[in-house]
Amino acid sequence: MKWLYFPDWLPENVSTFGKDVDNLFVLIYWITSIVFVAVMAVLIAFIIKYRFQAGRKAEYIEGSTTLEIAWTAATTVIVFGLAMLSLPQWSRIKYPSKFPSNPGAVVRVSAKQFNWDMIYPGPDGELGTTDDLELENQLHVPVNKVVHIQLTSEDVIHSFFVPQLRLKQDALPGRSINMWFEATKPGTYEIPCAELCGFGHSGMLGYLTVHSDEDYAGWIRERWAE
Repeated sequence: MKWLYFPDWLPENVSTFGKDVDNLFVLIYWITSIVFVAVMAVLIAFIIKYRFQAGRKAEYIEGSTTLEIAWTAATTVIVFGLAMLSLPQWSRIKYPSKFPSNPGAVVRVSAKQFNWDMIYPGPDGELGTTDDLELENQLHVPVNKVVHIQLTSEDVIHSFFVPQLRLKQDALPGRSINMWFEATKPGTYEIPCAELCGFGHSGMLGYLTVHSDEDYAGWIRERWAE
């Protein structure tokens, strides 16, 4: 039944919560596909049944209140069921009170036209002090460690998106939004902006580098050599 999941259709998942996101996506995909096929089948049947025939006069057909209530109720039940099914996973991903504690890294990400500013706390472990490190479009994190991100915007709405992490969050001016992830595979992954933010939107691209523990420790030593 591998074809029911079609993992090859999606970007590689390197996130601990990515499988939950994929499962919800696949479920919605099959529900909408089944509904689409059913609607098209009915449409084709009606086209054939009520095609033009010489001598046939048009008839006025009144709507069915019962049918309207039925399909509205069915749609409501499906949407509500999907919401209840995804709530445990979604709350774990989105609600700060349920974020994993003791992160391996904390980074403040500030979006602006048209770059990502990554701000790392220095040896004192505090953001907003003189030993902070600021890099442009370069996010470095350790593998298999929880990473907490403080996301904000300096101008307009942007959207922080890493497809391989199944992570997407709008960055809003004047607000700091917390998010987290745990990458399971070293490598370099793109961070495009997924919200139209101006004429340079298409060129707003950062990179997430996931290091092994040894490489990340070396990167830390290099950046704070002094």
